[in-house]
Amino acid sequence: MVIAGIFLFLAAVVLLRAIKIVPQGHEFTVERFGRYARTLKPGISFLTPFVEGVGRKINMMEQVMEVPSQEVITRDNVGVKVDAIVFIQVMDASSAAYRVANLDFAISQLTMTNLRTVVGSMELDEVLSNRDHINSRLLEVIDAATGPWGVKVARIEIKDLQPPPDITNAMARQMKAERERRAVITEADGEKQAQIARAEGSKQAAILEAEGRKEAAFRDAEARERLAHAEAKATEDVSAAIAKGDVNAVNYFIAQRYVDAFSKLAESPNAKMIVVPTEMSALVGSIAGIGDLVRSADASRNAPTPPPQQRRGPAAPRTE
Repeated sequence: MVIAGIFLFLAAVVLLRAIKIVPQGHEFTVERFGRYARTLKPGISFLTPFVEGVGRKINMMEQVMEVPSQEVITRDNVGVKVDAIVFIQVMDASSAAYRVANLDFAISQLTMTNLRTVVGSMELDEVLSNRDHINSRLLEVIDAATGPWGVKVARIEIKDLQPPPDITNAMARQMKAERERRAVITEADGEKQAQIARAEGSKQAAILEAEGRKEAAFRDAEARERLAHAEAKATEDVSAAIAKGDVNAVNYFIAQRYVDAFSKLAESPNAKMIVVPTEMSALVGSIAGIGDLVRSADASRNAPTPPPQQRRGPAAPRTE
């Protein structure tokens, strides 16, 4: 019974060693007498007892590696502390297990050396402003170098860049001076635009004022022209009436001038004293003449029109 129990125990141990369960996201390499034989995928697998065994357990998921910080001398002789992070994923478990002794350490050292090469070929301003360019160059070089190891480098990111304190202070002063320069330029541009706007406004105002004077002068000239035409027409009518012997027309003309002159004299704001002519009878006679002229005009309009054959010619002018 004891021997049978021992055999059963040994059989259970052998059976358990022959059955291997690989978790998801991992792969196991199988070695037969110390030599790589095959790779176990996620799930349950069976090994040959005492012949095969699990060699390496490889993580097939994407991993993040931190590259230690190091000081790099740029092309313009400025020391900068740089660190980075690398995203890798094993694509071939056998290559990652047997082509490199320490995969993580190898990738870390490879990244550090290439980081010094890339950053050292650039000036400080380029390093600070072209992180994407540095990342792309590192990714291209390191991905090509890790390909034989069965590793795919997904991306590389510069984590931190730390210039020396004196360089940082100088950059801060430079940035402040640059912002002050931009502020002065912006203020000068604003003042320039304001002066241009004011000049344009003065120009437009002068143009509009000149156009207004031009239009007013044109209107005044037109009014004077019409007044002159009216005066000429009135003079012509009075002359025709005088030629016909109508003295009332002359009296009307003289009285109108007399009244206009007297009214202007009376309306003067600076006049403290008004001089009245002594011969007021002349003005009264002129006004009486105007009344006679109006009555004669009304009588001529209201008189019956004689037949055409009984009409007489115009009366001869009277002489006095």
